[in-house]
Amino acid sequence: MVAFRILWFFLSLGLAGALAQYPTEDPDGAGSPAAFGESAFKPGEWLKFRIHYGILNASYATLHLTEDTIGDVPVYHVVGKGKTTGFASIFFKVDDTYESYFGKADMKPYRFIRKVYEGGYTKDIEIQFDHRGKEALLHDKKHQKKMRIPFERTVQDLISGFYFLRNSYTAEDLEVGKSIDIDMLYDDDGIFKFRLKYLGKETLNTKYGRVECLKFRPYVQSGRVFKEQESLSLWVSNDKNKIPIRIEADLAVGSIKADLDGFNSLKYQFRILMD
Repeated sequence: MVAFRILWFFLSLGLAGALAQYPTEDPDGAGSPAAFGESAFKPGEWLKFRIHYGILNASYATLHLTEDTIGDVPVYHVVGKGKTTGFASIFFKVDDTYESYFGKADMKPYRFIRKVYEGGYTKDIEIQFDHRGKEALLHDKKHQKKMRIPFERTVQDLISGFYFLRNSYTAEDLEVGKSIDIDMLYDDDGIFKFRLKYLGKETLNTKYGRVECLKFRPYVQSGRVFKEQESLSLWVSNDKNKIPIRIEADLAVGSIKADLDGFNSLKYQFRILMD
């Protein structure tokens, strides 16, 4: 379902302007820690989003952050789940799971898992990242295929990128109208570059009250799915948590909207504007 693909995509990429401000490469490629500021999240954080397709309340998606280890490396483990509910599930059943394991010290991804069922379409992919060797091993379990994907500079997966960027910027670092590119890997299409523009601050009315946000405009390919290159918008809370508040997209047919619908164990108090 396109709504879920857009949600996962822009949860991770919505804060991409931070990459223009913070160097992430280490000289030997060994994965030594990058210079991060104070963390924007803590283990236990849980976010829930309600997704609308037109007037239809189509589905929900959640992100849950915990701690784990890979070998002797302490990592964060994030599980993202999305499902259609109610009336929408009768016509188009979706059951998606995305997982990411990324270093607590350097925020680099070590493992990424994508298992999806979308109206009969399925995908079962696992990616192992070798940052010293500058390559990723992608295993397509459905088709029993493996491929090695080289990368030159720091690369993020679809989920780790979201948390990496939350730790990598402050609002003062962002410049209105500035666009940048980042590298991302999440499928057998390989590494792709993504362009995004920061538009400034905007206050939204939400179920929690008025929330001051940072607004971003991702550039996408117009045609089969999107109406125009600038058909997407993302709003992120302008506080220390830096969590997505709203995502909107005008599609070739209809539109989708995802709103923050629940949260738990945020590291900082969620800031609501008082009149």
